[in-house]
Amino acid sequence: MTKWVLLIVISVSSCAAPLNAQDAASKPPVLRAGAAVIDITPQQFPLNMPGGFSANMAERAHDPLHARALVLDDGTTTLTMVVVDSLGVAPEVLEEAKTIASQQTGIPVDHMLICSTHTHSGPQSNATQGSEPEIAYRKLLVDGLAKSIVQAHTALQPASLGTASHSLPDEVFNRRWFLKPGKMPLNPFGKLDIVKMNPGTSPDVLDRPAGPTDPDLTVVSVQDSRRKPLALFANYSLHYVGGVGPAEISADYFGEFSRLMPSRLRAGNDFTAMMSNGTSGDINNIPFLVNRPPREPYEQIRIVAQKAADAAWLAQQKIAQHQSAVRLGMLQREIELKYRRPTDEQVADAKIVLAASTEAETKRLPPLAQHYARNVIRAAERQEQTLIVKLQAIQIGDLVVCGIPFETFVEIGLELKDISPFPHTMVIGLANGRYGYLPTPEQHRLGGYETWLGTNQVQEDASTILVSNLQEMMAELKN
Repeated sequence: MTKWVLLIVISVSSCAAPLNAQDAASKPPVLRAGAAVIDITPQQFPLNMPGGFSANMAERAHDPLHARALVLDDGTTTLTMVVVDSLGVAPEVLEEAKTIASQQTGIPVDHMLICSTHTHSGPQSNATQGSEPEIAYRKLLVDGLAKSIVQAHTALQPASLGTASHSLPDEVFNRRWFLKPGKMPLNPFGKLDIVKMNPGTSPDVLDRPAGPTDPDLTVVSVQDSRRKPLALFANYSLHYVGGVGPAEISADYFGEFSRLMPSRLRAGNDFTAMMSNGTSGDINNIPFLVNRPPREPYEQIRIVAQKAADAAWLAQQKIAQHQSAVRLGMLQREIELKYRRPTDEQVADAKIVLAASTEAETKRLPPLAQHYARNVIRAAERQEQTLIVKLQAIQIGDLVVCGIPFETFVEIGLELKDISPFPHTMVIGLANGRYGYLPTPEQHRLGGYETWLGTNQVQEDASTILVSNLQEMMAELKN
């Protein structure tokens, strides 16, 4: 009798024993996912739309702006990726929204990636003083970003996912060009660059592009437990398209893509699609050496969005099977970079430019000379020597996502994809802030708009530093 009692006790004790750390680590992850869309369209006007060299006031919205959130949870790690229709939300606005969302969901702030689409027809995002519409919009944006994460977290449910890419080379063009001899104009500093941004389409002027493109459109496709489409997170290395109506706010092709995707995937009303901006700092939608027929407002946006939606559908069809045993991981590093400083000669030249007061004097200056002279003086007077930027690397099964808070050159994205230890790699620009353009050192030597002091703010080898850190972060996630 004692023997049998002893055997029963041992058996019960064995079944009731908690899993140790090794057992928990070996247990397959079980994915849950949730998605949400929050309307962040301004309710008050007029609003300045930044992105140019002069005020561009919006009087109305042509189509809505949104914050679109995807939350993933594997039982150990919870993270979120958010896409917001904005030129580039200021880091302090993002941190405020992340803090609110973290307090309500428990997701750590450093497990949140919020990226801007870079639509040039979106309102200013960080006004703490100024007009009533600007201040009201900042609050609406913060609340909307936080709400998108909270609602996506609340919607967590059993899910599976897969990732794939499809090439769409038709709509990406490197916008930096070598010109034919004698065709290069003076830059705003009165110097000659080696390459020019957006040099027109004349074959008499253009020689060859100064860099590559990345044609791949990459998707993360998420399905619910019934294998129905739940969310799709896409990434394409294309600047905004533009061609919007006057004085109108628009989400550009990013918003139109998200509107089209439910019909492509035959998805229900609870489906969420989002398009993030890849490494497009030197990429746009102008087919140089080709005279494109005139378009009506928003027509080119629709054309690009339709092609992108088709490419996303084709990529999704390549996924043989969505997986529910998906391991998640996320790393964040704060990197200190040096601000660029002008030379004494540059400061002296800038003061001469700003001293021009008569119409005749200003007409003799190169285009934008006074604008960039002011940038030089501001850079010289800046008290801070360095700034801190946040890099993120996210593992989603066999995909790694790199988040960079700059308008990142395509060469950087291609390098990260080349050195990545993961089968699939997605690189997101304008992630967690916007600190200007990020050229490579080689592109810095060629000059051009994206390298000018003021357009570019950080040390010229910044891309090398960031790529090195992301390579380490990807390796750490892989191991």
